[in-house]
Amino acid sequence: MKRLAVIVCFAMLMSCNYFDKKKIDTKEILDEELKSINWNDVDEYPTFSICDASPDKKICFEDFLRNKLNENLLKQNIVITEDVNDTVILKIHIDKEGNFSIKDVKSSDVIKTQIPKLDSILRHSFDSLPQIHPAIKRGQQVATEFNLPVIVNSN
Repeated sequence: MKRLAVIVCFAMLMSCNYFDKKKIDTKEILDEELKSINWNDVDEYPTFSICDASPDKKICFEDFLRNKLNENLLKQNIVITEDVNDTVILKIHIDKEGNFSIKDVKSSDVIKTQIPKLDSILRHSFDSLPQIHPAIKRGQQVATEFNLPVIVNSN
């Protein structure tokens, strides 16, 4: 009987470790979660209010930007000496408050030579944009960057 009592006491002492609760550090969990999120892929792309009813907000957003750009380019008196048929890539940044900026304008040497002020014309073309709703990732507003190709055709 004493042996049984000793074994039971020993088992009870050893089983106390099973009742220890691990303390969960919320900062650790948050850090791990943030590492696992692909920030380049958003749940909802940035959009304008006019695109709210559109089935594809990304296409609506890009089309609106292109139309705005085309309107402003048509108002410019651009004189060129050669035919130009090329693509300019605008690297666009929208911060988590919905502020729009052009980070970079990539164009060929031909375009830079024929239309030297194109960079500033493109940047000023978006000065009067309506309010932009930033991209959404897991319910949070996030900053995004994307490339917007612009075809320059002098024909």
